[in-house]
Amino acid sequence: MDPSRFGPGWAVVPIGAATLGGMGEIKLVCFDWGGVILRIRRSWSEGCLGAGLGVRGQSASESWADRRRRLSRVFETGGMSEAEFYEGMSVAMEGLYTPEEVRLVHAAWLVEEYEGMGGVIDRLNAVEGLETGLLSNTNTAHWARQRPDPDGAWPHFPTAGRLKHRHASHLLGCAKPGPEIYREFQRRVGRSAGEILFFDDLAENIATARGEGWHAELIDHTKDTASQVLGHLERHGVVSCGERPGATTFRRPGVC
Repeated sequence: MDPSRFGPGWAVVPIGAATLGGMGEIKLVCFDWGGVILRIRRSWSEGCLGAGLGVRGQSASESWADRRRRLSRVFETGGMSEAEFYEGMSVAMEGLYTPEEVRLVHAAWLVEEYEGMGGVIDRLNAVEGLETGLLSNTNTAHWARQRPDPDGAWPHFPTAGRLKHRHASHLLGCAKPGPEIYREFQRRVGRSAGEILFFDDLAENIATARGEGWHAELIDHTKDTASQVLGHLERHGVVSCGERPGATTFRRPGVC
């Protein structure tokens, strides 16, 4: 393998060296989607703005946000169809928004991929002996946006589709931060807890992952996520960037 494939300063690490705190070798790097790979709206007000709609009545209040969260949890664990979700949200907001307007806000929730994350993932996919994965709380409508929209009405976000192991709450029937989804992910990918390094933008999801024995790092969704991920990958010994002051460059024996 030619280390130049990783870009300036990148190098391959022997998988046996990828350890931190004695937890074990890291063999799978797993990402959350929204807030790590993909920039998303964070509130109903932001979603309305993205859809070109106004914020009406009490729709931005915390009590109404709680109504939406309850419905969203059912939707993102596969408990209702898209049509049922849009209708249910309209009813929960007492008809202030039609089901079609809810659909528009829901579509506008996905904004753009964070700059640099596609390159980080492609480089990780090129490392021999290392796997990549996705563990996301999402739903059927958003999951489909990893592929081009047949009508071309909305942008698609292909980076997550290049991860090897892709698992989502609506397909597994459980969601973060509950421990069940982490255990089911492990079962499906065939990796032990200490072999997984996980990135998420919510502290409660990181806390559960660590409680299950995973390596896990919190990402600040308001900043450059690719730079944060790269820093943690270096710290855990998964990759090394020799251009950073004081960084050590590793070579995989017999390959580079």
